[in-house]
Parts: sequence; structure tokens; C-alpha cells
Amino acid sequence: MTPPPVSPVRPLWVALGFVLTGLGFLGLVLPGLPGTVWFVLAAACFARGNPKWEAWLLSRPVVGDLVRDYRAGRGMPLRAKWVASVSIVLAVGLSLTRIPVLVGQVTWVLVGLAGILYITLRVPTRRA
Repeated sequence: MTPPPVSPVRPLWVALGFVLTGLGFLGLVLPGLPGTVWFVLAAACFARGNPKWEAWLLSRPVVGDLVRDYRAGRGMPLRAKWVASVSIVLAVGLSLTRIPVLVGQVTWVLVGLAGILYITLRVPTRRA
């Protein structure tokens, strides 16, 4: 019996998974750039492209916990919610000087507030 043919799209899923993983690692060190979102998307891409890479990503000490918690619907620890909210406030505040138009500044503040509201009201808080 011959194995099924390999889809030509699978390498693209793996490549996208690596790009998203890179963004995730950047998000762990840069304020204002979320890391978890990119890791969750990377795991989904690896699952479609090559389950071995998904297993590799899930075996990473911090990253694997973040993705597993998201998949299980456990939410974020309270400390992570605080860090994310403060990072949003700092990123929005620092970038307001770069936006010359008042409408753009107001829009940017509203986007930041929407992010904070989403984190605090919609994302479950995981108790230790």
C-alpha cells in the first residue's frame, strides 16, 4: 500500500508557522506586541503542516504552557493581564507623539482601550 501524496501546501503551513513563532518570541520581549496570539497561530499552522513542529512548539517551557492554556480555555493569569494592560498603556502613550493628527491619536487611544477592555472583560482570569 502506498502512502497518500504529500500536499504541496504543507510546507507553506510550516513556513508560516516559523514566521509566526518568530513574531511570538519578539512579543515575549517587546512591550506592546503580544506573544501568545502568534504562538497560538503558529501551533495551528504547524498542526496543519507538520505535527512534529507543533509538538516541538508545545514542548517549549513558556510557550507550550501559553498555547495549552489557550486551547483549554483557561485564560490568563492576573499578573499577565496587568502586564499586558500596562504594556498597552505605555505603547499607546509613547506612540501618541508620533501621530500628528488628532483623529489618529483619538483612534489609537480607542484601539488601546478596546484591547484593555477585551483583556479584562472577555479573557478569563486563571487563578493560581
